[in-house]
Amino acid sequence: MPEPKSRDVSLDNLFPALLRLHKALLDDERVSYERVHGRIPTNGAFLQLALNDAWFAWLRPLSQLIAKLDELSESNDPSPRETIPALLASVQTLLIPTEEGEGFGRQYHDALQRNPDVVLAHAGVRTILMQSLPHKGQVR
Repeated sequence: MPEPKSRDVSLDNLFPALLRLHKALLDDERVSYERVHGRIPTNGAFLQLALNDAWFAWLRPLSQLIAKLDELSESNDPSPRETIPALLASVQTLLIPTEEGEGFGRQYHDALQRNPDVVLAHAGVRTILMQSLPHKGQVR
């Protein structure tokens, strides 16, 4: 039984780190959006944009992984916990920035170049992933 306990610790550490990263990315995108479209009047209006506007669509894969982790952390059923290693690997893969192409990797790269808060949050997630996953040299 020690194995699932160590996974729980990883999950418990990863979840808040991913939330910090997600918030840093949302804050960064809000600034970029407001430069183009003007000030967003309320947090409620911002939430609607984050959920529905194409500008923020690239962040949705991260939002979905966070939601899955949240579901797992709330579950008392041990069988879904067997999916934690695959979910951690999905987070690791998603958080690989790339200078080329489109989608999450490219937008993530750009956010890392623009915003030191994103860099710090990325480093926090990376540290937890390196402790949680077998070392494959994929986390940057």
